[in-house]
Amino acid sequence: MEVIPLAWWQLALAALMVVGLAGCTAALRLGMSRSLLIAAARTVIQLGLIGLVLEALFAAERLLWVVLMALAMLLIAGREVMARQKRRLSGGWAFGIGTLAMFLSSFTVTVLALTVIIGPDPWYRPQYAIPLLGMLLGNTMTGVALALDRLTDSAWRQRAVIENRLMLGEPWQVAIGDIRREAMRSGLMPMINAMAAAGVISLPGMMTGQILAGTAPGLAVKYQILIMFAITLGTGFGTLAAVAAGSRRLFDDRERLRLDRLVAPRR
Repeated sequence: MEVIPLAWWQLALAALMVVGLAGCTAALRLGMSRSLLIAAARTVIQLGLIGLVLEALFAAERLLWVVLMALAMLLIAGREVMARQKRRLSGGWAFGIGTLAMFLSSFTVTVLALTVIIGPDPWYRPQYAIPLLGMLLGNTMTGVALALDRLTDSAWRQRAVIENRLMLGEPWQVAIGDIRREAMRSGLMPMINAMAAAGVISLPGMMTGQILAGTAPGLAVKYQILIMFAITLGTGFGTLAAVAAGSRRLFDDRERLRLDRLVAPRR
């Protein structure tokens, strides 16, 4: 089974429908038409550029270029984690904690999946390494961002409760324990929902893409199960690490709550 090629006029037709949607949002005064059009333009430009980069990367198949591509993806994901938070840690801590958590989780799970489970030759083969790492980073980024946002915003809103518990002699881990657990749950919930709905409510993206490319559905299912488990591992460990480091940053060595280390939301 061959993939049906798409002509540029067919993509232009899809783009016109997005423009029509932007027109509807403008007519309803939702204030989202400009953002929608900019996002659509960024999609075309970014995917077009990454297509050219991946073609060159697949042709070269060298470890150095794969590592550089992976680092660029990691740094961009770290920036997105910081940008998505309402109250973020000051001094670049939000970027550093998010990036480190994703590095420790996503990179570890990706290398483990490539070397132990999938086993391409060479193990860093871009056809497998880059898409797998991209899926892990994308989902881990979302989980870490949600968890850190919930952590910092809840700490700000419940600062009186935390300080009262500290004055009663509780250590900082106990005083903020409930907030940390809720933050971790927030980061893990999207992946739990995605696994619960996979195959029943929705067909995951990688499985759909493989089926459209002509892969046998049974093999596509196996790869999708592997990807879902790998993403869950990366998101889970990344979220736990980010919340642990972020909550520690909210307290100083004398176990005082330091909300001055949070950057106020933009107005």
